[in-house]
Amino acid sequence: MTVNDPMTPPPELVEQWYLDGPENDELGLVEYVATQAACWGADQELLACGKYLERCATWEEEDVTEMYNYRRPRPLSLKEQALQALNRFMATDGHEGCTAEDIEDDYYLIRKAVESLSN
Repeated sequence: MTVNDPMTPPPELVEQWYLDGPENDELGLVEYVATQAACWGADQELLACGKYLERCATWEEEDVTEMYNYRRPRPLSLKEQALQALNRFMATDGHEGCTAEDIEDDYYLIRKAVESLSN
């Protein structure tokens, strides 16, 4: 691959990954940088596919946006996670099948969400 290859991350980005990676763990650093590079390359390919599809007559902008959101879903917010945990508490079977650790995790998730609310 050449430096001008659109699938090659810019050197500044690779340097940032290197600086953000774990210290004193060469194998962990290599794994971290490799993972960041794979994600970056996949994102570049997805964007290129989206740009191509936008040029196609049968794909509307909303369709491309929906594809992006499907392939790269955003993480749930703290509020959304807490609501899911609360719903598990209120389900008819409660936390049936859950371990004590699962229930404790839900409790602390809800507590963290409530504590994040302003007075």
